[in-house]
Amino acid sequence: MTSIGNDVRAVWNARSLVMVMVRREVAARHAGTAVGILWPYLQPLLTVAAYYLVFDIVFSMRLGEGASTHAVGTFLVVGALPWMAFCDAIGRGMGSLLEAGAMLQKNPLPPVLFPVRAVLASTAIFGPLMLLVALCYAPLHHFQSGLLALLPLMLLQLLMSLLLAYALAIFAAALRDTVQLVGFALSVGIYLTPILFPITMFPENWRWVLWLNPMASYVLGYQSVLLQGQWPTMAVWAVGLVWIGLLAGVLNILIRRSRDQLVDWL
Repeated sequence: MTSIGNDVRAVWNARSLVMVMVRREVAARHAGTAVGILWPYLQPLLTVAAYYLVFDIVFSMRLGEGASTHAVGTFLVVGALPWMAFCDAIGRGMGSLLEAGAMLQKNPLPPVLFPVRAVLASTAIFGPLMLLVALCYAPLHHFQSGLLALLPLMLLQLLMSLLLAYALAIFAAALRDTVQLVGFALSVGIYLTPILFPITMFPENWRWVLWLNPMASYVLGYQSVLLQGQWPTMAVWAVGLVWIGLLAGVLNILIRRSRDQLVDWL
């Protein structure tokens, strides 16, 4: 069995433990806050509201004729929520092995459990928000069948986030600079994703650059589903699957080469 296959089996065998770890992770994120469990859900919504205030109210940004909607706030929500879910999953997943270093050195737990815990906890927070947005936006296009593509898109994004977070967690264990470099990349990545602007506003000769961002295809897919009620194009699915295949290959190599040294790096 491949290295990834061994880890998948380890997660499945420890699925009850994983669920407990996820619940504790979600609880830890709102511990000590005045609004309790509502805070992890309010924080993304407040961030989207800040984007709306800056780009629509202050700068009076317009989306142009090629946009799927002319309502800036509506457009921002659809792209910003998946992006924040991605950043949260990658940021927390990337540092998960470093945080669990002492525990892993004392207990023979599979390292994969910790990136999985971080990514699933992020999904438990942002997943319901995406479903709520879908419910609010569905009347805009009369509940067209394209809404059925939402769940596959979310599952593919979850899989991609798991693969990338685990790979970066291994890199971060070996090279601590990884955390700073990826953090910077995530902070500027929103400008290389059609979130703050429709893809039609990006220079046509340079649109290929957007596809180097693993989240670009998912954002375009969510825009098709939620703003237009249409199934994403084949290009969206193809690029998403290519990224998953590449990340799976890289992760398989990383797991194999770091198996004996990973805990020592922590």
